[in-house]
Amino acid sequence: MKLKDQFRFVQQNMKKNKTRLFMTILATAMSVAFLIVLASVGFGLHKSIVKETLERRIVTEIEVPGKEIESGGFSVLTDKDITFFEKIEDVKAVTRRKNLQDYSFEVDTHQTYAQAVVANMPAEIAAGLELAAGRLPEKGNEILVGYHFVENLRPAAENGEEVYDEQGNIKEEFRFKEDLIGKKVTMNVLKLEEGKELTESLELTIVGIRKQPTKEWVYDPLVFVSEDVLKKVEAFTGTPRGMMKDSNNADTDPLSIPADQYDHVKIYANDMESVKAITTELEANNYPSYSVINELKDVNVMFTIVKAGLIFIGTIAILIASIGIYNTMTMAVTERAPDIGIMKAIGANPGTIKKIFLLESSYIGLIGAAIGTIVAYAISFIVNFGLPLIIKQAFGEEPPEGLMFSHIPLSLPVISFVICYFVTILSGLRPAQRATKVDVLQAMRREV
Repeated sequence: MKLKDQFRFVQQNMKKNKTRLFMTILATAMSVAFLIVLASVGFGLHKSIVKETLERRIVTEIEVPGKEIESGGFSVLTDKDITFFEKIEDVKAVTRRKNLQDYSFEVDTHQTYAQAVVANMPAEIAAGLELAAGRLPEKGNEILVGYHFVENLRPAAENGEEVYDEQGNIKEEFRFKEDLIGKKVTMNVLKLEEGKELTESLELTIVGIRKQPTKEWVYDPLVFVSEDVLKKVEAFTGTPRGMMKDSNNADTDPLSIPADQYDHVKIYANDMESVKAITTELEANNYPSYSVINELKDVNVMFTIVKAGLIFIGTIAILIASIGIYNTMTMAVTERAPDIGIMKAIGANPGTIKKIFLLESSYIGLIGAAIGTIVAYAISFIVNFGLPLIIKQAFGEEPPEGLMFSHIPLSLPVISFVICYFVTILSGLRPAQRATKVDVLQAMRREV
């Protein structure tokens, strides 16, 4: 019997008991839809977390907190370490910063508090620093301010309760509305001496404003000052980085910090693929590092376990549905005993008979899997659209923006089809083998 004839024979037989066939396919479709929807929750949450992680961090950024030493601690990074980092293959830039204290900055009649930072500007530019206005500092008294620096400026003479609104933002009428570029700024540096606070005012000029961060949640009020300003601060305070002395131990000598020591060092790779090789090189030389790749590795391992567990649970539903397929195929063998007897009488090969029944069980499984997949996609769409509305209305909570409750990648339906097909073949195997053993004489008498 040709394969085309076998398919035609299977289709004709499946039409004889449409109700039983429909219920079997329905059970299979429900089990496949359950598997896909259940597993899609794991895929959806995984995708949401990966997306949020990538948005919160630059994918080519590697943070290096220090270097491990034999005693078990960490040594702070210096110019020697920076030189080593810059020689690593595929390193685009190495930014290094020295953090000062938060100081009062006065612009005309407005003031704000912001952290001062000393940075290597060529490295910052190579890492992607961009300006919204102005230029980079060129002289010792020129500074670069963060994009949100102006938003924190408030009138110095006004009462704080009158300046801020209910959300804690400065009211529109009190905002600084002039152009910052070229403005003179007074940086007030404090120190403690004999229990009294003394102030040194440094006159600086704003020459540039950093570009607005691409992520809305990133806040940038930093003030980038020069090494000259740092030296003046340290000369006045008598402490490294302008640290305030402990008022309870004024005679205690402050901790000595070398001039080439950095508080914050980041390495930027040429591309995402280079990050792993760079981190491996760093670890081999006792430099612990942190990057998005490290974080994603842990996230991927965790969610791989979760998704495998959900797929396993969904497979149990398909195994339950396979009982219906087994019952349907067993009844089919019983009902078609005369047909099987005739096929054997005219010389049909037992392998052909077995193949016909396996084709029928495959039909049931694949049709059920196709319908289940379509239903699963529909449910996934409804869940992603409707569940946030339900949560908002029922609990009064706003779900995180961009959270995906269900995601069905192409691999998930493929996995479901493979599992379903494998299970249906196993379900139809025993009845198919039974069909090959039907006695011709008994079959002709309509008995199995």
